[in-house]
Amino acid sequence: MHASLRKFAILPLAALLSAGVAQTAAASEREKRFFEQMEGEWSGPGEIVAGKYKGTKFVCKFAGTTPDGKIGMALDGGCRVGVINQEMSARIERSQSGYRGSFLDGAKGKGLDVVGGSVKDKYVVFALHRNELTGAMRAQINDKDTMNVTISVHVDEELVPVIGMNLKRLDARTVGALSAQ
Repeated sequence: MHASLRKFAILPLAALLSAGVAQTAAASEREKRFFEQMEGEWSGPGEIVAGKYKGTKFVCKFAGTTPDGKIGMALDGGCRVGVINQEMSARIERSQSGYRGSFLDGAKGKGLDVVGGSVKDKYVVFALHRNELTGAMRAQINDKDTMNVTISVHVDEELVPVIGMNLKRLDARTVGALSAQ
């Protein structure tokens, strides 16, 4: 009798575990598809909307890629204000403990660390950290050719937007591949 009770107790547990694995696989596939939309060449204007340099306008150009066999993204390129160019890069991958990565050279250098994040249907939000500074980056893909990026920082208890960018896809190759599906 005890052996048959154990058998019935193990079956629901096994079903729960396999359902959890299926949900994780579905989430992983959804996240992978989202990041694949970021692949390609992007360019567009941005503006500093708060702080000491409020009102400063700039233009950015990035190449988006995804890491082989992993879920995440990389953006490489730069932004230009007048004749001054600033290289920009981001590398973010999902690990067992969540999303991790860096902007520029990370918090140990002149950049920021990515310490978490989540992917929704049309956008991703990453948690940012550098010393006492915390904030978030939100990238929303409105359609296959348009991406809006907002970087915000915590001021007291409020999350305040400080940088906004409106990027357009430049590479027809990726657009054609997406529309052919």
